[in-house]
Amino acid sequence: MKAEYHVQLCAQALDGFFSPAALAAIQAANTGQDAIFSGFFGHPEFHFDESKFARGWAYVAEQRARVRHTLQNGAPVEEAWAAFGRLLHAVQDFYAHSNYTKLWAEHYGEGDLPPAEQFDGLNEHLLNHPDLRSGHVYYPLEILTFFERTRDWATARLPLDSHAQMNLDYPERGPLFEYAMVGAAQRSAQELELALEGLDEAARQKFSGKTA
Repeated sequence: MKAEYHVQLCAQALDGFFSPAALAAIQAANTGQDAIFSGFFGHPEFHFDESKFARGWAYVAEQRARVRHTLQNGAPVEEAWAAFGRLLHAVQDFYAHSNYTKLWAEHYGEGDLPPAEQFDGLNEHLLNHPDLRSGHVYYPLEILTFFERTRDWATARLPLDSHAQMNLDYPERGPLFEYAMVGAAQRSAQELELALEGLDEAARQKFSGKTA
């Protein structure tokens, strides 16, 4: 997803739990995952690309464990915020980069989709569906899709299983973008619950960044 939608999702899904400073740190770590040389190349798990779902979920679990370890062992809270932002980027991209949303929509007739608010982004059957796929990144041509002036030209020359052809990164990618946003918000809220699970009040307060 484009950075502005990652930022929007964090603010929406975290629902006032974090202080403004904590939320800003989480959003910065989230959008930092799209840095071309440090985040994009060679890290499909950061974005659930290349159908590397096992690697993606392992990465999410690793970052979640880092959040909890930081909060339980007196490390600087900024480390927890950064890890949480990174994992949110991954789970949000899952809905934009995979065909999960399309698989869900196939249960309805064309042009007969229910409102996006009814989208189920946490459906275990679809999360483990045998036809679940995400886009392959075809270098070097795919790089040209990162730039507005060359995006359409390059996308038209890439196969249907490419990231460029499959992504729901922004509204112009079609009507399923709205559903991908709902799924990403649902999973982001769930990740906050998972991060907080079993933590004492002091750790929760620390993570929120709010003074007592």
